[in-house]
Amino acid sequence: QVQLVESGGGLVQAGGSLRLSCAASGLTFSSYTMAWFRQAPAKERDFVAAITWSSGSTYYADSVKGRFTISRDNAKNTVYLQMNSLKPEDTAVYYCAGRFQNTYSANKVRYDYWGQGTQVTVSS
Repeated sequence: QVQLVESGGGLVQAGGSLRLSCAASGLTFSSYTMAWFRQAPAKERDFVAAITWSSGSTYYADSVKGRFTISRDNAKNTVYLQMNSLKPEDTAVYYCAGRFQNTYSANKVRYDYWGQGTQVTVSS
């Protein structure tokens, strides 16, 4: 049974930082492209960042470039999202997702597995 479990969310002031983690089990983690999406209330679930399994190539939404960094540790079956210079508009539930391909996609329907989400709230 595949499980993706996010952690690290919370309440932070604007300009602050958080580091999200996503621990994977039940799959060959090193064969999956991993990504983070986020969903604000009454909005669509949007792509944030992704990292491929082979080269570790990274991709970011324009709204987070230069502020967020995605990384992975295949030995720990974990993917991370370091979020710096947080803004109130970053407030959302953040989801981890896995895709059994060595290419990234910003389309949520291309991902095979999802975590339950972790809430990030940025106060102004």
